[in-house]
Amino acid sequence: MEFDRIHFYVKDAPTLRDLFVSQLGFQAIASAANNNTSTEVVSNGSICFILSSPLTAASPVATWLKLHPPGVVDIAFRVGNLESVMAQATTHGAKVLQPIQQKQDYLKFAKITGWGDLTHTLIEQKTPLTVGQLFTILEQSESANDQALPFTTLVNYRSPITDRQLPITNYQLPITDRQLPITNYQSPITNSKALFTSIDHAVLNVETGDLELAVKWYQNTLGFQPQQNFEIQTKKSALRSRVMIHSSGSVQLPINEPASANSQIQEFLDANRGAGIQHIALQTNNILQVVTELRSRGLPFLPVPSTYYSELRRQSENYLSSAEWEAIEVCQVLVDWQKNISEAMLLQIFTQPIFEQPTLFFELIERRKAWVKGQQIQAQGFGEGNFQALFEAIEREQIKRGSLRKEDI
Repeated sequence: MEFDRIHFYVKDAPTLRDLFVSQLGFQAIASAANNNTSTEVVSNGSICFILSSPLTAASPVATWLKLHPPGVVDIAFRVGNLESVMAQATTHGAKVLQPIQQKQDYLKFAKITGWGDLTHTLIEQKTPLTVGQLFTILEQSESANDQALPFTTLVNYRSPITDRQLPITNYQLPITDRQLPITNYQSPITNSKALFTSIDHAVLNVETGDLELAVKWYQNTLGFQPQQNFEIQTKKSALRSRVMIHSSGSVQLPINEPASANSQIQEFLDANRGAGIQHIALQTNNILQVVTELRSRGLPFLPVPSTYYSELRRQSENYLSSAEWEAIEVCQVLVDWQKNISEAMLLQIFTQPIFEQPTLFFELIERRKAWVKGQQIQAQGFGEGNFQALFEAIEREQIKRGSLRKEDI
């Protein structure tokens, strides 16, 4: 099982598209509209995000936004055997939102309920498709129940923020042919250097008392397995977390619940009006270079106090050169190490929330590799030190927002 795409429901899809392009270095891939909904597609490396906003009150996006602020509505997974996955999921309580559909012999897909109002599109793909091709098929399939209008064309997209021409090819989205023939569209990502490689993980926040229920749900329905447990706290604020992984792929799904009334997880749940995706981690091979690039584009990150680096360096001085320590502190990246393998470093940094509410944010993560006894070892899982540092960084932001008193820290 692998991450395929993540779908956001937002108030203004074109504006969010421009943010992804100008501040996160994504490419605008496609644009579509039907009677009620406008949709944009952005991509970087193998990462694909779908952004939808309402054009009328009849849009399913408008209905969803009455229940929640802008955020993630669907996480799509690529699977090896869709029928088997669907059978297991429905046997253990997942509801079918879209039954299995097949496009010739190269693509099958379906949609089920996830935790809370989250949904999961499941995709079995035998023939490689570009982002644009797969989006076209899935989007028109979903739009068939929404009195679909012809899709629009995205050609030579120009970001109003950067006023910089982006290399979008003359790919025509099919207008009338419901058979959806596959075109020769090639993603512009293949012709430019991507900042990110893939989605590393997505984090789900659930209500107090629901952690074990959510863990069991994903374990039973989709075959996830618990890997790590965390209990993170300061004097007055705490959370509990279980990291879920899938044995047949790279998908990781940590699940958090609040362990105190003023926990940042509770603040998220209040703002989100229920469970939802707290953050999405974007994996990169050079986090220091990428952070430097994105800061120059104006992307705001959570600040890290200098005391974090002085204490970390005191404990692990010999792990890095002076130049590396300086670069890490300048970029304000969090650092952790694989146990007993100092070269297998875990480097992470977190953005400020991307919406008005203190809900969804992004993580940038690099899992460095090391050679041990002739074998290449990559940093796995999640470091408790970085988790604690993130928790404290968000608490400092809570103080600024007035949702946590300074004397509670």
